[in-house]
Amino acid sequence: MVNVPRLVIAAPSSGSGKTTVATGLMAAFSERGLAVSPHKVGPDYIDPGYHALAVSAGATGTRVRPGRNLDAYMCGTELIGPLFAHGAAGCDLAIVEGVMGLYDGASGQGELASTAQVSKLLRAPVVLVVDASAQSRSVAALVHGFASWDPEVRIGGVILNKVASDRHERLLRDALDESGVPVMGVLRRTEQVGTPSRHLGLVPVAERHADALGSMRELAVRVREGCDLEALLALARSAPALESTAWSPETEPVAGGRRPVVAVAGGSAFTFSYAEHAELLTAAGAEVVPFDPLRDERLPEGTSGLVIGGGFPEVYAPELSANEPLREAVAELAYSGAPVAAECAGLLYLARSLDGKPMCGVLDADGRMSGRLTLGYREAVAVGDSALAAAGTRVRGHEFHRTVLEPGAGAEPAWGLVHPERRLEGFVRGGVHASYLHTHWAAAPEMARRFVAGCAG
Repeated sequence: MVNVPRLVIAAPSSGSGKTTVATGLMAAFSERGLAVSPHKVGPDYIDPGYHALAVSAGATGTRVRPGRNLDAYMCGTELIGPLFAHGAAGCDLAIVEGVMGLYDGASGQGELASTAQVSKLLRAPVVLVVDASAQSRSVAALVHGFASWDPEVRIGGVILNKVASDRHERLLRDALDESGVPVMGVLRRTEQVGTPSRHLGLVPVAERHADALGSMRELAVRVREGCDLEALLALARSAPALESTAWSPETEPVAGGRRPVVAVAGGSAFTFSYAEHAELLTAAGAEVVPFDPLRDERLPEGTSGLVIGGGFPEVYAPELSANEPLREAVAELAYSGAPVAAECAGLLYLARSLDGKPMCGVLDADGRMSGRLTLGYREAVAVGDSALAAAGTRVRGHEFHRTVLEPGAGAEPAWGLVHPERRLEGFVRGGVHASYLHTHWAAAPEMARRFVAGCAG
């Protein structure tokens, strides 16, 4: 049973202010001394970085809590409760930021992976963030429609965002008096804290930590002043007990006396990673050691496996290329047959070149920026055996990039995509498994164990 008070922060559409409100609430409650567990619906990597900063900025304890994703498409509906319970263990409050509009989910698959579905799976009350900048009395019709669309979704309050003036606020409050959904916060239009963005959304917090920390503190003040924190906390505490057993990364460690060193790329260029991946690698028996390809000229001592996740290598291509000693070390490890798992940014880093700049040269392919955004959920099957997956392994994943790789698949592809399109994708070469596809290993923990076994072998 999980009895953690919890709220889902949702909105009628993207751009309404969910991230502003969610991160502001996380920071404000953390500053009050509450242990806050941050979560994000969907596959997004960037928002959880801001969530983690928000709960650490005001935290009184020493434990750093990562932002964790709740993705019903990639992990399955049955893992949402357990993953939530795992992340929220020992916390006073959990705040879950939604994705897109409240009822928007995986394209063509009904409510699957929507914020509404996750709120129902968590039995959590929803706070609807409404961009009120271009409406007055109509706000009541909008809120009424969202609150009545699905009786199983409990909208317990509204936070009005981008409100122009005191008069505008009175009009909105008067209209919402008729809706039966209480107003729990009002944020003025001039009180938005800006966060820089670029081609894939917000700039990750790892690239602007000092500025982000200052913005977070300012945001906490404004949300604290504009929102009824006591009412929001009471709403969170009204959530019923959740009958769920916490997910655990624990598994039988790979046999053998030593813990193989698995180097995991980080730093500003490689910021995309799910917290559960490192937990699974550790549980399988690995010693997980982070390194920064922008700064470190060699891999961690004793590296026998390498994980390179997603991020923005296209932004840092000149710097990554200039670090020739590390590129050579990565290539040497890959050519030795050691297990290497690379996703998206990692795929580009292993390529021959990126936007004309030399990369590691492990793959006979070249990457470049593109004007076209590739975005969406995918279903895939492992074409053959690799360091990460046995042939026939089925996974669900997500693509999110504005780059292209030519060719897009090697002689031994990593995956055969089967939905929503059919094509071969990625590369398997010796111990290397490289692909654009982001996967969540909590849904397939055998991949982490297989990878560590290869490192120990």
